[in-house]
Amino acid sequence: MSTLRTQKDASTTPPVSLTSRRGWWHRTRDGAFRGAVTGSVLVGLAVLVALIVQSLVEGWPKLNWNLITSFPSSFPEKAGIQSAIFGTFWMVGIVLVVAIPIGVGAAIYMEQFADTEAWYNRFIDVIIQNLAAVPSIVYGILGLAFLARGFLNLGPVVLTAGLTLSFLVLPVVIIASREALRAVPSSILDGALALGATRWQGVSRQVLPAAIPGIATGSILAVSRAIGEAAPLLLLGALQFITFNPTGLNSSFTALPIQIFNWVSRPNVGFHVAAAAAIIVLLCITLLMNAVAIWLRNRFQQTW
Repeated sequence: MSTLRTQKDASTTPPVSLTSRRGWWHRTRDGAFRGAVTGSVLVGLAVLVALIVQSLVEGWPKLNWNLITSFPSSFPEKAGIQSAIFGTFWMVGIVLVVAIPIGVGAAIYMEQFADTEAWYNRFIDVIIQNLAAVPSIVYGILGLAFLARGFLNLGPVVLTAGLTLSFLVLPVVIIASREALRAVPSSILDGALALGATRWQGVSRQVLPAAIPGIATGSILAVSRAIGEAAPLLLLGALQFITFNPTGLNSSFTALPIQIFNWVSRPNVGFHVAAAAAIIVLLCITLLMNAVAIWLRNRFQQTW
């Protein structure tokens, strides 16, 4: 009997050579995939570091306090980015006030209160997913047609630029906020409901505080994207040469991407040096906002 069982097991076991051959193929395929992914990351990082180093080396002679405190000028040695920095801050403030509350509110509704089986909610979900992939130039066209002109007719002012950039980052804020809300365990809300809390009380006092780290990180990264957009602002009529800071929502404006685009397009080499220095300043602002996002995430995670 034992002899028959041994022969049966031996007949069902694949040959050692075939098993080792399959294992070699799997190891080779996994190693090739890891190598391709690692190589792609290294190539991207190498290109990014090369561009940053090139901008830093080229713009270092112009990278001083006068660059930040001076206004644009026809002479490259006197040109500065003060008006561009203030215009960028004005637009970022509008984006924070408009896009973040609407995006977080829409995410809370879609994740916690909306009927997922209703056709209109599914339709809204598809629209949000598609809008996140729309090129920024399309938002510039819509802002020009409906905000700067059209029935609102706001003109090429700070408010128009801020609202257009808000619409640009709004789908990203909604998607990031929804993912942060999904990451919260459902048992937290279930426990609050079991203790007698209403659904809104459970969401606002339990789920939302737990999701704040992810919401803050995604929102600030979305705002960082808005800082570097130049195409919508060009369509909205942002000034490329302005020697005063914006004084209100109805004021003319410029921004760092517009100022950089203006200097790069000029034939004078001195403006190219100023553009490289302005690129470094824009990168520093973006990195500062990313650092704030990381700090907020860590702080709220420790608190929670």
